[in-house]
Amino acid sequence: MTLMNYFKDLLMTNAFIFPGQGSQKVGMGKDLYDNFPVAKEVFQEVDDALSINLSRIIFEGEEEELKLTINTQPALMAVSFAIVRVIENFIGKNISEVGKFTAGHSLGEYSALVSARSIKLKDAAKILRLRGEFMQNAVPLNIGAMAALIGVDTNIVEEIRSKYAEKDEIIDIGNDNAPGQFVISGHNSIVDKVIANHKTLGIKRAIKLPVSAPFHCRLMQKARENMESYIQDLELLSPKLILVNNVGAAPLTETNKIKDSLVEQITNTVRWRESIDNMCDLGVNNFIEIGAGNILSGLVKRINKTVNSSSIQNIENIENYINILEG
Repeated sequence: MTLMNYFKDLLMTNAFIFPGQGSQKVGMGKDLYDNFPVAKEVFQEVDDALSINLSRIIFEGEEEELKLTINTQPALMAVSFAIVRVIENFIGKNISEVGKFTAGHSLGEYSALVSARSIKLKDAAKILRLRGEFMQNAVPLNIGAMAALIGVDTNIVEEIRSKYAEKDEIIDIGNDNAPGQFVISGHNSIVDKVIANHKTLGIKRAIKLPVSAPFHCRLMQKARENMESYIQDLELLSPKLILVNNVGAAPLTETNKIKDSLVEQITNTVRWRESIDNMCDLGVNNFIEIGAGNILSGLVKRINKTVNSSSIQNIENIENYINILEG
């Protein structure tokens, strides 16, 4: 059984999902770049679009350099789409022909739209670089932070605000990822207090995330304002996969509504738990994470244990798929 036939058998039940910041690591995508011309073309096109050697940063840069959001955002998108092109090279058709839905976590929404042939690769690289620049400049380095909280309900945020937020300090729910797992985003001072006192608050674990700015909270308002005109001017085609967006956790196909959603997600919560639940309700039973890491496929398993989830992030994953399916 070939990879193409596997996807074909599951037609109308596949959803392709794409990771966001926190999944990056130096060296991601290098094996694809070295072994597949279609992947190399993706990285080269992104480098050319940005007029920088982003590939060098991705493959052999310093971790702190890659973690800067101006680099992380286009880098993760490039890796995801390089994997998509390799998959498509194996199955002989676009992934839009073997699936129905797509979703991306935060910036992963842009990777989803590129993969659904809604945004051109070069345009996505440019706008993600801008998005990263505006987000980074919205809050000075080390002023904002994000932390994953595990083993607690989102209602804890009101208690956190009342106990630890000083005047004008902000703490919001950045990502609602899975039952008992969400991310807070806001001023670094509050995030550090939550981590230091997480046991007192009844939080099982509190983990600071490797990001350079507090995304998806009110501190990003300036970035949202700066990005709006660029997003509205973006050339966007109707996606060939149905996009389930971050802000509404609902299917979107109209380009003007997708643009509005991309603007809104800069300051709003990523409603990932609800997005997965809603796709399951719409008949999806196979989630395929494409990109660096396997965070999203892990979250899917926490959200719904009755569906399949897997990740494709390197040559080994692709080869395993083929060996299992043909064995």
